[in-house]
Amino acid sequence: MAAVRALLPGARALLPGARGRLWFLSGLPAPRPFASRANFEYIVTEKRGRNSSVGLIRLNRPKALNALCNGLIEELNQALEAFEEDPEVGAIVLTGSDKAFAAGADIKEMQNQTFQDCYSSKFLSHWDHLTRVKKPVIAAVNGFALGGGCELAMMCDIIYAGEKAQFGQPEILLGTIPGAGGTQRLTRAVGKSLAMEMVLTGDRVSAQDAKQAGLVSKVFPVETLVEEAIQCAEKIASNSKIITAMAKESVNAAFEMTLTEGNKLEKKLFYSTFATDDRREGMAAFVEKRKANFRDH
Repeated sequence: MAAVRALLPGARALLPGARGRLWFLSGLPAPRPFASRANFEYIVTEKRGRNSSVGLIRLNRPKALNALCNGLIEELNQALEAFEEDPEVGAIVLTGSDKAFAAGADIKEMQNQTFQDCYSSKFLSHWDHLTRVKKPVIAAVNGFALGGGCELAMMCDIIYAGEKAQFGQPEILLGTIPGAGGTQRLTRAVGKSLAMEMVLTGDRVSAQDAKQAGLVSKVFPVETLVEEAIQCAEKIASNSKIITAMAKESVNAAFEMTLTEGNKLEKKLFYSTFATDDRREGMAAFVEKRKANFRDH
């Protein structure tokens, strides 16, 4: 939840070259603008991939290390909704700069909040919009993912990390606790002992330790991280969108249900795939030894 700019030397410094592009080296076509930079103040959006099948959202508050102010979260939610409704897009990549994915929530914005303010306004509740997106979202984390930044990454379906990334929940050092899922999602991802240590001490973990603990699925060099995430998103987007949404729903249910309940839901969703044209096409293509042509029906 909380940002820790006070704990990060040079947190107000401009991040040079944070949005360097590698597309011209990758053999992919040039990025296709999704929304012009003028449309957003705190984020930059593009459509990437050979078929423009990947929505890329880049957090863009470099002077504040991408601190998650209310305006940024509102713009993020707008971009997520637009990509969700875009029939070309099959998966989304969320990233920041080379120096910071997001250093946390904007402390100056929340400093003077009272209990009554937080309770009556359901403070931070709109952060959860990311968890309701049906299309898969990959977090490509370089640099700091602290407080709300770590929580935002954990709301995504897959986390890829740059080799210099750092994850942490340092709210305890500010006299508060995580408020956007940090104590809950972190515990489910890495287990009670490590989660408790991170939450109670405010200590950070490296990308390598995060991978070993199960928080991160893969670690890449800083300069190739975003392209690797886009390639994974392209692979996901090449499958049936409706079947992908069912698979995502089933995996996420494992965090909410008992094993018996989860298996029942999985069976129902599995049976549901047999009502789709894409299931018929996928199995026919396998039998006929050809590539499937999914139409998202």
